[in-house]
Amino acid sequence: MKFASLARALTLAAGLTLLTQGAAHAQADWPNRPVRIIAPFAAGGSSDLVARQLALHLSARYGQQFIVENRAGAGGNIGVDAVAKSAPDGYTLGIATSGPLANNKSLYKSMPYDPEKDLTPIALVGEIPLVIAINPDVKANNLAELVALSKAGSSALLVANPGNGTIGHLAIEYLRMTSGARMQSVPYRGDTPAMADAIGGTVNGVSAPVTSLTANIQANKLRAVAVTAKTRFPALPNVPTANEQGVNLEASVWSAFVGPAGLPRPIVTSLNQEINKYIDSPEGKAKLASLGLVPLPGTPDQLSEQMRTEAAKWKRVVESAKISLD
Repeated sequence: MKFASLARALTLAAGLTLLTQGAAHAQADWPNRPVRIIAPFAAGGSSDLVARQLALHLSARYGQQFIVENRAGAGGNIGVDAVAKSAPDGYTLGIATSGPLANNKSLYKSMPYDPEKDLTPIALVGEIPLVIAINPDVKANNLAELVALSKAGSSALLVANPGNGTIGHLAIEYLRMTSGARMQSVPYRGDTPAMADAIGGTVNGVSAPVTSLTANIQANKLRAVAVTAKTRFPALPNVPTANEQGVNLEASVWSAFVGPAGLPRPIVTSLNQEINKYIDSPEGKAKLASLGLVPLPGTPDQLSEQMRTEAAKWKRVVESAKISLD
């Protein structure tokens, strides 16, 4: 009996060794066929363009085609859900933004996936900070003065945003919560109409990703009072951050690479290194800058933490302001 038990144990150990070696060999050979990158927004947008730039870089580095597939809808949830439900073999990846990776969890009553449980964080890519800009007739030169003006007035200041639940909307609600500012968020259908009404004076200001407002800020059609990032935005070096002005507000649209849960660590590590090399290179920095993104190199663990902290932060805002996209 002892001999039989020993034989079974040795056979089991040999089998496990072969399985382990097989898995390692498969990962070592990755990729040996084309890799699909799902972009959860329509073609032509910043998320899509970033995905295509990274696809070109990864194709050149790995010697296999990385093909971008657009799956738009439900604020990015449809595309990211396709990533979450794919096989964790490294042949379906995704590049998504802070919405489907963090914020949407609170905005939608029903989510088809859990970002923290159903995805593998691979790498942060970059962020587009938010900017708060006002009509030049508004008597404020910075965000601190704008907050003070809102409290002193007889009625709330009207601040446009690109749509219900967008980062422009969430940021103003966060500002109201933390500073007591008397501001009313006015949702529009996109950056352009929100910006146009701020320029025309229909509303007092606008809160939107900086890339959509930069040209009109530089033309003095709008006055930027704050960039809501850790550092100043390169294209608007004279505009201070909210934190520089003593106002607690950080908000941006960030992009990141993810895969399905269970993606093998060697593949994650390899992709993370290649993505960081690209976004830290002169070519990568220049390309991201042309799309309005500030590079955010980092580890998978840093992306995981970003997803958790951002989800918790905006959950409080969504619940306080009773915002819903369902």
